Amino acid sequence: MKFIGQKIDSVFYEFLKPIEELWQPSDFLPDSANENFLSDVKLLQEAARELPYDYIAVLVGDTITEEALPTYESWLMTVEGVNQQDPQQGWTKWIRAWTAEENRHGDLLNKYLYLSGRVNMRAMEVSTQYLIADGFDIETGTDPYRNFVYTSFQELATNISHRRTATLAKQYGNTLLSKMCGVIAADEMRHAKAYKAFVERIFEVDSSEMMLAFEDMMRKKIVMPAHFLRETGVKIGETFSHYSDAAQRIGVYTTYDYIEIMDSLLKEWKIDKVSGLNEAGEKARDYLMALPTRLKRVAERTKAPNLDYNFSWISAY
Repeated sequence: MKFIGQKIDSVFYEFLKPIEELWQPSDFLPDSANENFLSDVKLLQEAARELPYDYIAVLVGDTITEEALPTYESWLMTVEGVNQQDPQQGWTKWIRAWTAEENRHGDLLNKYLYLSGRVNMRAMEVSTQYLIADGFDIETGTDPYRNFVYTSFQELATNISHRRTATLAKQYGNTLLSKMCGVIAADEMRHAKAYKAFVERIFEVDSSEMMLAFEDMMRKKIVMPAHFLRETGVKIGETFSHYSDAAQRIGVYTTYDYIEIMDSLLKEWKIDKVSGLNEAGEKARDYLMALPTRLKRVAERTKAPNLDYNFSWISAY
């Protein structure tokens, strides 16, 4: 981590942007100081009425996921090699700057949903507080190799999710929401490139241990950061399964997307060409190379549940 961290400063603005150059939520939302504010909100609400139930459910789940950032930052700050007592350390600066960029996503979506009139904001806020209070366990421990596999995978997953909600919003005639989800997706892709680059560098200097970490995470399966999602009176994690089902039904994030991300990482990190592996590393590589085909066979036998579920987050109108 020290070795890789030496180069963090040199690539910092390749993957992150100076704060003054970044978009902010207010760039997309009606300005409350403007005399046209109420008419702008009315137009926003009229467009939001066209969004289907499952779409709103997924958008709320995405928002809550983004707003649980305190958990993600505190988790990454415990990773071996990160020293938050040293504010000038490359890894410390990276995690804080990454968190600051990500924080805009939840702010933007939250304000949009508040103005939309489609959401029971108190119910959503309760779920957000539960998710932060419950935390998560992504089974990486404090190992940076496993954490960077996770963040590489997860940033790609959120890119897909936000990109698909952008595409669907456009199909429903909601240009504003499409732009919002699109800029969030672009951020997620930049961040994915960063974490993938970190893993690629580790493969160059510690190939066997990196391969074993990758194998371990894929055997465990990558859990989504909101896997403990719940509502009032619902068991921990129970709401997440309904949110995940809704995402599958409308094609925002599916089992096949999971497999495609896995396949893309194998190609990106050139797993079939990694050299210098010990015996355990070779066995791990064999497992990883065969995994996408195995997962596709399972996916072909799996259907997305079509169960109706009434989310407490969504207002009747």
